[in-house]
Amino acid sequence: MIETSVIGSHATPGWVFLADAAAQRGELGEDDRREMIQDAVTAAVEDQQRAGIDRVTDGEMSRLDFNLGFYSHFENLEPLPLRRRLGVPAHDQRGKYRLTGELKAPNGLGAVKDFIYLKQIARADLKACIPGPFTLSGRIEPNKRYPDRIAMTEALIPIVRRECEMLIEAGADFLQIDEPSFSVYPDRIDQYVSIFNRTVEGLNAKIGTHLCFGNYRARAVGNRRYSPLFPKAMEMRADQFALEFASREFAEMELLGEIAQEKEAAVGVVDVKNLWIEPVDLIAQRIRHALEYVPPEKLTVTPDCGFSQTARWAAVQKLNAMVKAAHIVRRELTGAS
Repeated sequence: MIETSVIGSHATPGWVFLADAAAQRGELGEDDRREMIQDAVTAAVEDQQRAGIDRVTDGEMSRLDFNLGFYSHFENLEPLPLRRRLGVPAHDQRGKYRLTGELKAPNGLGAVKDFIYLKQIARADLKACIPGPFTLSGRIEPNKRYPDRIAMTEALIPIVRRECEMLIEAGADFLQIDEPSFSVYPDRIDQYVSIFNRTVEGLNAKIGTHLCFGNYRARAVGNRRYSPLFPKAMEMRADQFALEFASREFAEMELLGEIAQEKEAAVGVVDVKNLWIEPVDLIAQRIRHALEYVPPEKLTVTPDCGFSQTARWAAVQKLNAMVKAAHIVRRELTGAS
């Protein structure tokens, strides 16, 4: 009851930024970089396991945010100059890319290698996370071959699907397909359902999806409401919806009742955009509130989003507080001392 998990990314250890700067100066070889990433994954997994998280991820240490690292695995893709470099950091300062040919990734997107290493070091249950095709399409500019974002998405569906198949072959039994762009641009929900379902159709694994409103530099990028996606989103072939609530003062909690009729819910109970460490008693109160809509066997508690934009010290304290709160509520439900 009331599984504890994370959304995907973990806070990056400070030394990784030093190593990354050294790599940009040409001071790291390929073996050095691989060792750095594996050490960062080990640190992320241990942070989660020491907190007592029931289902862990690799922390997405190789990805540069939750998805930007994936673009290095595509052929015929080159970065575009940033159009804004000055002023307050925001989503319009994230990288975009131009295609010079067919969109393809013949060697996969790198998630399998990360998952295999995660299996070697983890003691908890596991979850493999990968961005969905619509979200991945958002950083690539359309061209004559792919004239709009939907055409780009269609080209990405088989690439993402193949990565999912390889993850399952590597032993992943829980895949989370991250599609925050669905929430940010909710006007195409009919198309999104088709995109998602064709991506995961026939996959022999538990399927989750994370829907949020963006978190680059702890800033949202869309109107923070899930209601435009529902009830159509219930047609997505997902076993679990992972949604952010803590940063939104638990607005739209009534949607959880609709979700719980057919699916599981992973409810964000700590705010990754805020450096305030929520007290254990407050998080326990939030979990009890979620239980008004979701039965405990269908409820997972998580942070709102990944911790990639959060200081590590804060991420660790938030995970510890979240796990303690979940244990309190579990004991209340079971009567255990």
